[in-house]
Amino acid sequence: MHKGPNASPPPPPPSAESACPYNPPDAAPDKPTPAPAPSYISKLNPLNYMPSAISNTRENTEQTVNLPLDRETSTIPRGDGSGTWEYPSPQQMYNALLRKGYTDTPAEHVESMVAVHNFLNEGAWEEIKEWERRFGGGLGRGWDMCKKGEEAAARQAALEALRSRRPGEDEPEPKLLRFMGRPNEPTPKARMLGFMAWLYPSQFPDNPPFDRHDWFVQRQAGNGQPKEVRYVIDYYSGPPEPTGEPVFYLDVRPAVDGPTAACERMMRWGGDVWFRASGGSVREELAKRRS
Repeated sequence: MHKGPNASPPPPPPSAESACPYNPPDAAPDKPTPAPAPSYISKLNPLNYMPSAISNTRENTEQTVNLPLDRETSTIPRGDGSGTWEYPSPQQMYNALLRKGYTDTPAEHVESMVAVHNFLNEGAWEEIKEWERRFGGGLGRGWDMCKKGEEAAARQAALEALRSRRPGEDEPEPKLLRFMGRPNEPTPKARMLGFMAWLYPSQFPDNPPFDRHDWFVQRQAGNGQPKEVRYVIDYYSGPPEPTGEPVFYLDVRPAVDGPTAACERMMRWGGDVWFRASGGSVREELAKRRS
């Protein structure tokens, strides 16, 4: 599981209750099951497609504070080539929450919610770019970058970033076509981790993801033809910082929609595990001393 690339956590939310909405089984007519109150975390991503159609004006008479109308521009390229995606303004976020029935949302907390929303999306995109950097050029290139573990891949990424500053050496950049929130549909991996937490509670934390997204990315394949790749993202909350600020973790990986995606996941996980387990870093250090 990968932590978001930005070390500084977002502004603190009003609460840190747990996770995504729960749909209880059908109850008997004489014993209705009360609906759980929505938590703060469940409200983080009401604008999964970051649309511009949501009203950006103050609509509710009960809104007691003025919210900013400016929309922050993301670093995520749009699939249609028209620049980058824009995040919702705090006013748009508040209007969307009210439309979804979250009428108990304090307006003064919405700016912090937007900051968390943007922070998580930027972190997810950085993880996707790393997958695309490795496997956008094919499985052979991907294995060359994975076979010596994550640390070696990070060093290679730094070298490639330096080379890309030279004219004529830029690589095609992935683009985000669309994405979809699916908080009530746990991924197979999340289900498996939940089962392991039930089976071995002392070894696996009972920390289900509070949200799940599917992102559809346009990959520029080596043959010049674009290819659509689906990524799944599980959003986890971690123990807060000593200062009380929340911590989030993202588990980003290609969806297993075919053998290619399965190989990509096996290469990245297996290459790192084998390199560390076989003492690869020790061998490299000895080789440096002999040279």
